[in-house]
Amino acid sequence: MIGLAFVSPWIIGFLVFTLYPVIASFHYSLTDYAVLRPPRFVGLQNYITLLTRDEYFWRYAVYNTVFMFLGLPLGIGSGLCLAILLNQKLKGMAGFRALLYLPAVVPPVAGAMLWLWVFNPQYGLANSVMDILHLPKLNWLVDPQTAKPAMIFMDLWGVGGGMIITLAALQGVPAHLYEAALLDGAGVLTRFRHVTLPMISPVLFFQLIMGIIGTFQYFTSAMVMTRGGPGMATMFYALYLFNNAFQYFKMGYACAMAWILFAITLSLSLLVIWSGKRWVHYEGGER
Repeated sequence: MIGLAFVSPWIIGFLVFTLYPVIASFHYSLTDYAVLRPPRFVGLQNYITLLTRDEYFWRYAVYNTVFMFLGLPLGIGSGLCLAILLNQKLKGMAGFRALLYLPAVVPPVAGAMLWLWVFNPQYGLANSVMDILHLPKLNWLVDPQTAKPAMIFMDLWGVGGGMIITLAALQGVPAHLYEAALLDGAGVLTRFRHVTLPMISPVLFFQLIMGIIGTFQYFTSAMVMTRGGPGMATMFYALYLFNNAFQYFKMGYACAMAWILFAITLSLSLLVIWSGKRWVHYEGGER
């Protein structure tokens, strides 16, 4: 009983703030709930409407998926490249590590406001650099053609979190494996492919799973910077869900969107976990 009393704050918090909201959201997804009036049970109608009649649902779901396939490899690859560079034993390397990690701890809203200034077409830093390089200035977040690449480019600014995790993994690779590869005549690329990548593959696997989840929850930057514009070019799935819930007051509809989002994220995560059996290597051969 004493042990139960000690864990009771966590149990109560889990029941009230996690389990109940999950069950309630599923219940509301089966209703027509406009917040200002009692929910009316409609069964699977919200799901049927989303999957068969809502053209915007599919448009933003596909856009979010494309954003994931473009931005996620760039983010993981950039973090890996930076980690390899920062893994060198050079003077002042600790300062460079801290400097490159710093953007990862900047609050998302503050970072979005900063990038609003960077991408400003009149006096932003991005167009100032383009002018110095004698390149044509871009409208960035104002033009639908450049808004998507701008959002991806902005996300690369915060790869410091993944970089630190990958750097820790690189420093954990046993030195004797590199020595054995050198004795066998392996070059730099061969050592990287057959020693480095297999040894850090669990960390890359973790980043891939978390990246998939994070990409489909992409919300803050789009909400602060563009609100889905211009021309709905940056309307992410989570932002469309938010608009349905708190702008159009279609709470039941938004709950159905949330459960479909859960199903999509879970399916992609399970697919990555299944594929991980082929390319993720654990020390000792255990998973």
